[in-house]
Amino acid sequence: MRQTIQPAVVGATGYAGFELARLLVRHPHAKKPVLFTRNGEAGTTAKLDELYPHVSGNGGYPLEPFRWETLRAKGVNVLFLATPHEVSREWVPEAVAQGVHVIDLSGAWRLETPEYRAIYDFKDENPVLADKIMAQAVYGIPELHRTELKQAALVANAGCYATSIILALVPLVRAGLVDLNHGIVCDSKSGVSGAGRATGEGFDFVSVNENLRPYAVTGHKHIAEMEQELSAAAGAPVRVSFVPHLVPVTRGLLATCSAPLAGAASTEELLELFRHRYKEEPFIRVLGPGQLPATKGVTGTNVAEVTVRADARTGRAIAFCAIDNLGKGAAGQAVQNANLMLGFDETTALDTAGLAP
Repeated sequence: MRQTIQPAVVGATGYAGFELARLLVRHPHAKKPVLFTRNGEAGTTAKLDELYPHVSGNGGYPLEPFRWETLRAKGVNVLFLATPHEVSREWVPEAVAQGVHVIDLSGAWRLETPEYRAIYDFKDENPVLADKIMAQAVYGIPELHRTELKQAALVANAGCYATSIILALVPLVRAGLVDLNHGIVCDSKSGVSGAGRATGEGFDFVSVNENLRPYAVTGHKHIAEMEQELSAAAGAPVRVSFVPHLVPVTRGLLATCSAPLAGAASTEELLELFRHRYKEEPFIRVLGPGQLPATKGVTGTNVAEVTVRADARTGRAIAFCAIDNLGKGAAGQAVQNANLMLGFDETTALDTAGLAP
């Protein structure tokens, strides 16, 4: 276990990257994080607090373009990549070769099967090396892969939608309670920060305010993660129909999943299954029969609120999960994964109490 780590964040000006910086500056086992912009990123300021004034003071948080020479000179041993998929795909092999622990928030290393090349259309200059790196990557949901994460050098942090849907459905599929011959249908709604610091039509105030719209209705990239992890839990192929929606809130994600039951089950029986599955999990809050998840309860935290209901009329289970898309859906989970990698208590520097009201 390292007593003190030197973390760095690449892409610190984005929403997930800034959330990483916010969490790392209070980490008791971390030196002040080195904050990088992506190499050649235009329009950035000299300090993070010039872009986000609410973290001003404490000597400021300098920003500099990412360079390998700077990484080595500053003694960085834990690297968080809040970078586009193709950038992470290019940079991770070099970081791993230098012995740096990497937590990658992109989709570059999440998928185990060859289909990932089709989904992300990567053009690897060295496919053999890419396959070797892929074999080392651990999918970053601690509630599924805690043991492997403790030994990992590379974590492929799970996607936000995938995290919420996997956590909602894993207890059911692992217990064999879902009829896998019929469809699992998932409806998710996410705040605008999930799109990153996007600008232009579709993400400006006029487009988002007082509006609700679906997108990527048949081909969202996170579907592959959902099916990969749920199939592993079920021990059989799982297919998911998934439709995401953009809602006019800053942060928060709510997933509602409808799964056909393989046999009769009551709400209390399903809830007991969830309680048993998650009883030792510090960031999973299982709500009782009189409660339903809400994004306000998890805003600013690394918590996932989950619950389930049996719909006797249709023979289906309705499972719910609420997370903060920048917390458990991105930066919070990345810090949780890093804590496990480095031998720290996994709850270090992470909140469990939401910001409601």
